[in-house]
Amino acid sequence: MRSFLVAIQFLTRIPVPGGGALPSPEVFRRSVRFLPLVGGLIGGLSAAIIWGASHLWVLPLAVLLALALEAWITGAFHEDAVADFFDAFGGGYTKERVLEILRDSRIGAYGSVAIILALAIRAGALMSTPIPVLAAALIASATLGRLMILPAMVLLPPLQGRDSIAKDAGQGATWSDVMVAVVVSVPGVAWYAWLQPVRLAIAAGALGLTLFLYLRVVRRRLGGITGDCLGCLCYLSQLVVLLAACAKVPSW
Repeated sequence: MRSFLVAIQFLTRIPVPGGGALPSPEVFRRSVRFLPLVGGLIGGLSAAIIWGASHLWVLPLAVLLALALEAWITGAFHEDAVADFFDAFGGGYTKERVLEILRDSRIGAYGSVAIILALAIRAGALMSTPIPVLAAALIASATLGRLMILPAMVLLPPLQGRDSIAKDAGQGATWSDVMVAVVVSVPGVAWYAWLQPVRLAIAAGALGLTLFLYLRVVRRRLGGITGDCLGCLCYLSQLVVLLAACAKVPSW
């Protein structure tokens, strides 16, 4: 339970019991197993906001309100990672320069364009998803986005010689942690799997390809993973699931 509460504290601004105390390294490391479950809860909250707001306003406005409130609840955690990642990998030509930009709190042209487009694509995908499956797709995307963090930690160890959340949480991550994360992902994915099993299967394949290509780029440029890289992967994975959900292919 303590690890689950730490996962909530890690991904959101929601107060939790004992949130003022620094968790032990082992508790913090175990907390990553529950990231998909927390992601599903965040997705469920966003879906509830869309459902409620759509009774007062048109769907596009309801979606934008939900994304705004979600950013407030999460502290724009992953959106910030998207901006940092594209700033660093777009403007850095050496490993040292990439890391220097990642440490810089300012946002440049690459990061500004990336976050605008990422939010626009996510909003557009949600607006284009059929109403009967919108909530299920949103919850599944939020769950699977956080799940992708676990195999990334195992396949590409945290960057050494640099203090970061990724190093503290991902050090020693194993496939057992991935399996636990898969199990806790089931509640967040089950509804969508029942409604759209083929689209979910296609999204799963696309996520595997995304993970392979993404880690290949990060390994070549840095040789290890960072917190911003994990956060950006999470957001991109959410986009992959939502794009599969709204694709105009009737046979799916």
